[in-house]
Amino acid sequence: MFALSIKHVLAAVGLSAALATGAAAHHGWSWAEADQIELRGTIEKISWGGPHPTLDVATADDGVWRVELGNPRQTERSGFVEGVAKPGDQVIALGNRSQDRNEKRMKAVRITIGEKRYDIYPDRIRTN
Repeated sequence: MFALSIKHVLAAVGLSAALATGAAAHHGWSWAEADQIELRGTIEKISWGGPHPTLDVATADDGVWRVELGNPRQTERSGFVEGVAKPGDQVIALGNRSQDRNEKRMKAVRITIGEKRYDIYPDRIRTN
């Protein structure tokens, strides 16, 4: 058996808390408003890189927004995969915008391209 000093235990607890807080801040919903908005625009760019795919969407009156999707597997399960959309396509994104009103960013729960809907977070959708 080995004995851990209180210093080592506190260091481990601190590291665990720091890692958990960083992950929650990035992947959680705490940065987003509770109310959902609908954003309409044209896809300027699609990024499939991690930690999750994103769309840059140009709106008619509010500039370009960053629309974050789910993690790659979750986004794929919704049917939104490479090739189903491209820059220039019209998109409607339903989701939760950033609490920071200076930031044009939202976490999408559903996106619609043409007539096709992709429910990325079906359990979070608050409207039909």
